[in-house]
Amino acid sequence: MTLELRPISPRSASQAEYRAMTEFWNRMRSEVLPDDPPLSLEERIASWKNIPDFVQVVAWAFWEGEEIVAAGNADYLELEENRHLLDFTIQVLPSYRRQGLGKELLRYVVETAERTGKRLMLTNTNERVPAGAAFMEQIGAARGLETHTNQLDLRELDPSLIHSWIERGKASGYTLGFWEGPYPEAELAAFARFLQVMNTAPRDNLEVEDFKYTPEHVQQMEGSLFAAGNQRWTYWVKAPDGRFAGYSEITWNPSRPQILHQQGTGVEPEFRGHGLGRWLKATMLEKVLREMPQARFVRTGNADSNAPMLKINRELGFKPYLSSTVWQVETAKARAYLER
Repeated sequence: MTLELRPISPRSASQAEYRAMTEFWNRMRSEVLPDDPPLSLEERIASWKNIPDFVQVVAWAFWEGEEIVAAGNADYLELEENRHLLDFTIQVLPSYRRQGLGKELLRYVVETAERTGKRLMLTNTNERVPAGAAFMEQIGAARGLETHTNQLDLRELDPSLIHSWIERGKASGYTLGFWEGPYPEAELAAFARFLQVMNTAPRDNLEVEDFKYTPEHVQQMEGSLFAAGNQRWTYWVKAPDGRFAGYSEITWNPSRPQILHQQGTGVEPEFRGHGLGRWLKATMLEKVLREMPQARFVRTGNADSNAPMLKINRELGFKPYLSSTVWQVETAKARAYLER
């Protein structure tokens, strides 16, 4: 086996590199989501070329001929907060594991963290690739947050439950609204501030600060989302004084209309206890049932410690689909592992 390790620029790779990256990415994805269709080359290229400007990414791959057999990337955000963090991903095809490729890719990740002054590194593993968790334990990483992807089969959704939640919401005195696609320019600044409500989601043991995205950051993230052909619906509620009180949104790609992704659902703490979260989610699901006959599943990610949101999701019929762990490891500890 003759392997070559070389860097890749996700924003400006060659067509051959993009093709190999997509094939590798789909092979790794099929191990985690075996029932899902692959993503197209065009979609992946659009995603990579439209990574937001405030996200810095470096990547490397082991090649055997024209095929990628292992890859890693490190990325960090150019924001005022969380300057100590670096996120990374290392993936190795099953037949190439336990040959030191992951460790060698980690070396490049650690060098990037050291060069950029990041003292803490984060990554994710899941139950369907146990080699990932084993690798993180070997490094000496700590479990920072336990999560699940939960899935709702829309054929099992109780229409009477949806109706009751909607009727309760209508009586709350709050105003419901809807956007399709990008957030309206006139509402962008206020909504960007409101989106910080997601900082109230559990972080458990993660050493992560609140994120504070500007309207420009939000627009860049939207650009990345929509460039890849994704669609988005957003429902929001405003309090009687005109402030945003809560929101819920879903995204999907028309090439995979059977799978919807429940993105953020949040209600400002001072407005909780009025059934707004249930109202938002029920209204969204009613619209999905009415206008998206091809949709079958809704997936959402939840921290295992997020009892209020889990309660709502379980009442709707969401069931555990995939368990994941967010790991954190000090850069210095990862370096010590490499030097052993």
